[in-house]
Amino acid sequence: MTLHPVPTLARSTPVADRNTLAERTWTPLSDDDLLALTATVPRQYVHRAAVAEVFLTGWRADGPDSFTVAAQWPRTHAFFTPVAGRLDPLLLAETVRQTGALLAHAEYQVPFGHQFLLQSLSYSVTEEGLRIGAAPADVELKITCGDIAYRSGHLSRMRYHAVLLREGRPVAEAEAAFGCASPAVYRRLRAGAPSKALPLPQALSPRAVGREHPQDVVLAAAGRPGRWRLRADTTHPILFDHPVDHVPGMVLLEAARQAAHALHGASRRQPPITMDSVFTRYVEFGSPCYIEAEHIHSAGPGPRVRVRGVQDGAETFSATLTLWSPDGAQGRRGGLL
Repeated sequence: MTLHPVPTLARSTPVADRNTLAERTWTPLSDDDLLALTATVPRQYVHRAAVAEVFLTGWRADGPDSFTVAAQWPRTHAFFTPVAGRLDPLLLAETVRQTGALLAHAEYQVPFGHQFLLQSLSYSVTEEGLRIGAAPADVELKITCGDIAYRSGHLSRMRYHAVLLREGRPVAEAEAAFGCASPAVYRRLRAGAPSKALPLPQALSPRAVGREHPQDVVLAAAGRPGRWRLRADTTHPILFDHPVDHVPGMVLLEAARQAAHALHGASRRQPPITMDSVFTRYVEFGSPCYIEAEHIHSAGPGPRVRVRGVQDGAETFSATLTLWSPDGAQGRRGGLL
């Protein structure tokens, strides 16, 4: 079986501004390859404690630093709930995150116990990519890895680009980058970090942030418009699947999504069909982190919002989101924005 290679895109090019994928052709997985969809990959490979939260079902190497990863998305999920009749785009973000961990361990021999530091994650997805079908969505990710570096014989950083296919058609694109640190290096990095968490502030109304249940709200009031306090509930069974010593990147992406909804004041949830995020500092549990959001110019029909986190006067992460437009003009014909 011949697979077409995925071109590597420059880091400085935003996912949402890239050329349409519709001009590319792909060869879907064969029936033999689909046998990998009978089980998930080991949960340790994707840093999840619960098997139910593993979305990857198999992988193979296609060439030097290029891979095909198979995944399955449920039609509904306890946290990644459908949005406006479509799959939650953060399913894509979590799938991309899991892909980096899987390949690092399974293909680049990163030992278990090394710490992964998410540096950036961006995606753009079409309406077709978020379609809810009559069965769970079986998807393929065509991965190209680059910017690979080693330290003391172990992978220390990597960037990877993904094109996601449904039924052989490209429906989403993503990039992510992470660093890896050995236990000894990580202990030095985290020396002096606050270990005691602050009391959990009262959550905003779920309706205000596009959520149904109070336990899924990650924002609290902060006294002025466009600004909220991060609410990191470490007992949440999905956002905090296992103990960690800082706020995970996926929690920050959820905070960005909720802040965009709160700022926009939409009467119904509008999924972020594009997101470009960069993580610059650890978000600690021991001091308040504030989430700030503002509208920015949008050349397309969907609203755009920039979100950033600020803790102890320093920016911790930033994300730019494009929200789905109710007129349905976005994502038609299978091309990315």
